Amino acid sequence: MGPATAPSGAEPESDGSGPAHWLQVARETADDLATDAVAREQAGKIPFDEVSRLRESGLLSLLVPAESGGGGGDWSTAYAVVREIAAADGAIGQLLGCHYFLSWSARHFSQSAAAPRPQPHRGTPSQRKSTEVQGCWGGGLARQDPPPTLVRKGGHFVLSGRQTYATGVLVADRLAVRAERADTGEPFAVAVDPAHHGVRIDADADTFGQRLAAGGSVEFDGVPVATRDVLGSLSADEDVLSPLTALSAPVGRLLSVQLLLGMAEGVLAEAREYSRAGYCDRHPGRPAGSPQDPHVLAVFGELTVLVRSASALAAQASDAVRVGLAHGENLTYDECAELSVLVAMTEGAASRAAQESTARALDIIGPRAASSRLGFDRFWRNARTHTLYEPVAHRVRDVGDYFLNGAHPPFTLPF
Repeated sequence: MGPATAPSGAEPESDGSGPAHWLQVARETADDLATDAVAREQAGKIPFDEVSRLRESGLLSLLVPAESGGGGGDWSTAYAVVREIAAADGAIGQLLGCHYFLSWSARHFSQSAAAPRPQPHRGTPSQRKSTEVQGCWGGGLARQDPPPTLVRKGGHFVLSGRQTYATGVLVADRLAVRAERADTGEPFAVAVDPAHHGVRIDADADTFGQRLAAGGSVEFDGVPVATRDVLGSLSADEDVLSPLTALSAPVGRLLSVQLLLGMAEGVLAEAREYSRAGYCDRHPGRPAGSPQDPHVLAVFGELTVLVRSASALAAQASDAVRVGLAHGENLTYDECAELSVLVAMTEGAASRAAQESTARALDIIGPRAASSRLGFDRFWRNARTHTLYEPVAHRVRDVGDYFLNGAHPPFTLPF
């Protein structure tokens, strides 16, 4: 039995295209990624090959509706897939999770009442292109200061400015970014072709972890944006923001949870295999045979409790997201707030589980964990990098404000 289990509802009976099928594909892909994870992470090359593996597996189109030629999967399945991939390679798990969120958001925001025009039933042209070529989305919709700006010119918009850090942009076939209208200040989600001559992407992230997440900065120099590619408003004003649109925040944040849980499970699984193989260092204060060492047993026990507890919260949150999306336009602000608080609690638990597991697993291994050949440090570096970009202190504060004062959490998007 592993340190934790997949999210609730992830493994119904397989029919060749349902959740069980996709989870099996994810496990096979994760096994493939795990074989050379250490070498790839240390090389730090742009992950074109890894994206090709995801494309060939069909995982990139998992959330695209079946009627549009995609996998027809739901969020419970996508969460389980990201967690499996992250256990083998946290950076590729982030890249895939960001792709899922941005490609889904292109449909979700364009269908909101605040979108500037009606959308065809079978999706936007960019979505159809993405499905046809198994395209990968990169970018980010989180608030940045200063944001890129949109200026209307005739029948289209012009995008200018800089996005300082965005996941997946070095390998993206399509970008989704946050930009503000220059005249009104209203934020919008915008789809952009990265091949346009006015788009410049720089591989300047230089992070100590998540090196294979294909992150970088993007400059937009007078890039024309068709009205159809202004996907929808990201305004937090309740006169504009419907509960269903607001639900995108906890939907995306639960991807961050699965990413963290995957990394925690991955490091514990590798540490367990290393311990069972008898490679752990002897230490004067420990009896021979590390798998029976009381210290090792206590650490494994404590970390398993942490990860399992966070996993249980994640399962509840995944079920709540499914119910919330099923409510559709009938979802209320109070229901969305309750769901957001549940996800915020889960973020806090997952962040602690990942940081403690990836750090204390090194103590289980002992001095050999310092060997770059073994690559145990990558789990800590990846988890810590992600928690720096997605800190949870303010999320836990939101939980307290809701519990004490009934305050609704703010609309804050991940990635």
